[in-house]
Amino acid sequence: MAVLFPVLLPALLLSAPVLLVSSSPVQVSSSPVQGSSNETVPLVIWHGMGDSCCNPLSMGAIKKMVEEEIPGVYVRSLMIGKNVVQDTENGFFLDVNRQVSMVCDQLAEDPELQAGYNAMGFSQGAQFLRAVAQRCPSPPMKTLISVGGQHQGVYGLPRCPGESSHICDMIREALNRGAYSDLVQKHLVQAQYWHDPLNDDLYRKHSVFLADINQERAVNQTYRKNLQRLHRFVMVKFLQDSVVDPVDTEWFGFLKTGQAKETETLQDSVLYKEDRLGLAAMDKAGKLVFLASDGDHLQFTREWFTRNLLPYLL
Repeated sequence: MAVLFPVLLPALLLSAPVLLVSSSPVQVSSSPVQGSSNETVPLVIWHGMGDSCCNPLSMGAIKKMVEEEIPGVYVRSLMIGKNVVQDTENGFFLDVNRQVSMVCDQLAEDPELQAGYNAMGFSQGAQFLRAVAQRCPSPPMKTLISVGGQHQGVYGLPRCPGESSHICDMIREALNRGAYSDLVQKHLVQAQYWHDPLNDDLYRKHSVFLADINQERAVNQTYRKNLQRLHRFVMVKFLQDSVVDPVDTEWFGFLKTGQAKETETLQDSVLYKEDRLGLAAMDKAGKLVFLASDGDHLQFTREWFTRNLLPYLL
C-alpha cells in the first residue's frame, strides 16, 4: 500500500546535526524528568500513516532499540485493529476519535501501564497520542514525545510517495474537493487534521477531530487540565521536511489565518496567547521542549535518538 508519510528506516538514514530550541532556553536546558523510582517507565508508541505497529523496519526497530537501551523496559507499540493489515488501513480510513477511544481502552486494560507511562508518537500518531493525554488521564501519561507530529494540522500534500498510486490520488482529490464535508470527515483520517487557513470558519465548524482537541471552539477545561499534567511535552521538527506542509506545525506553529504563505510560531498564535490548551502555562513551567533535526520527515539515526530522545524516557 502506498503511503503519504514514509516509515522510518533506521539502517539507511543520514546523520544530521541537532539543534535544541525553545522560547525559554533556561527552562528547556533543565534535566529530563526521571522516574519516581529505580524502575523503568513503560513506553507506548503510535506509528504514522501507512505504517503499522510491528513493521521490522520502523516501529519494530524502534521498540527493539528502546528495549536494548533501557534493559527491562516495557514497550507497547499500538495496533489499531485485529492485525497488521487492519492497523495499516485504519491509519487512512478509521475515524480518529474512534481510534483514540480504542487506544484509551487498551491502555486502561494494560496492567503494565497503571502506574504511568511515557508516550512517543510518529507523524500523525503524535497528535493522536496528544488527544489520549487530553481525553484519558488514567493511566497517567508522564512525558509525550512528538516526532514530526502535525499538531496544528496540515494544508497540502507536497510529496505523497507514489504519486501515481490510487490511494494518494484518491486522498488528494477528496481533500481538494471537500475536506469538511460530512462524508470526507467521517471516512478519511487525513481530513480530520486538514487545516485550511483560507476557510477558517469551515474548519472550526466541521473539523471533527483537530478543531476539538485544539480548543478551536468552546474551551474544554478538562482537556486543558489533563494536558498540563504532563511532565514534559517534547516536539521534534525536521528542518528539511518535504512531507509535512507547513513544517511549523511540528512545533505547534501554523499559517496565519486568511492566507497561505506566512506562518506564525506557537508563541505568536491566539491559541497560545489565550492559553486555550494550557501550553503557555506549560512553557513558563519549563514543560515544553522544542527539538530540531536537519533531516527529512522521520529521518534520524540511532545515535541521534539515544542522545536526544532517550533521556526523556528514563
